[in-house]
Amino acid sequence: MFDNILKRGLRQGIVPARTKAAREWYRDAASSLTTKITSTQALKRSQSRVKPTMEFGLMYAFSYDPKWKKELPYYDVFPLVFPVQFDTDSFLGINFHYLPHILRARLMDALYPNVTNRKFDDTTRMRISYDILQSASKYRFFKPTLKRYLRTQIRSQFLEVNATEWDIALFLPTESFRKATKDKVWEESRKQIGR
Repeated sequence: MFDNILKRGLRQGIVPARTKAAREWYRDAASSLTTKITSTQALKRSQSRVKPTMEFGLMYAFSYDPKWKKELPYYDVFPLVFPVQFDTDSFLGINFHYLPHILRARLMDALYPNVTNRKFDDTTRMRISYDILQSASKYRFFKPTLKRYLRTQIRSQFLEVNATEWDIALFLPTESFRKATKDKVWEESRKQIGR
């Protein structure tokens, strides 16, 4: 799923993530996909990247079944997250799916200065924590994205998204909301951040 877009960009000499123009190219290529990609399809297509655990600084997608789904107004069953805090039985993560595409891009652009290196390869990590997010107004778009995930409710292993593919993943149609449409979720997120 990521590979086709990545190969197409690289053939054109566009190196992912290194420049704003490159990020925009990959984002446009991913958002032009019109076919909805299910969590099962995404996990099957990328078996070599499926991991049993997560680590800080990497982006992941996974299947999730919230424990309190009856009480929630809506929820995403295939989150796309950067984990920001681990606890014994849960973790906090930024789930980009809760933002409309333009705000996903703005949040990600604000986060890019926190990468550990500019190689955008297997060694690249995002230095991010809840404290960092709280401390800077440039990260204000994170508020509706911060969700707690209980380990007992995770229904798959974790699909690791390589740094070269972060911008592609942001715009792939993999959000899978229940109890509300994505437009309704995004409207609520805009209200929460005052946009």
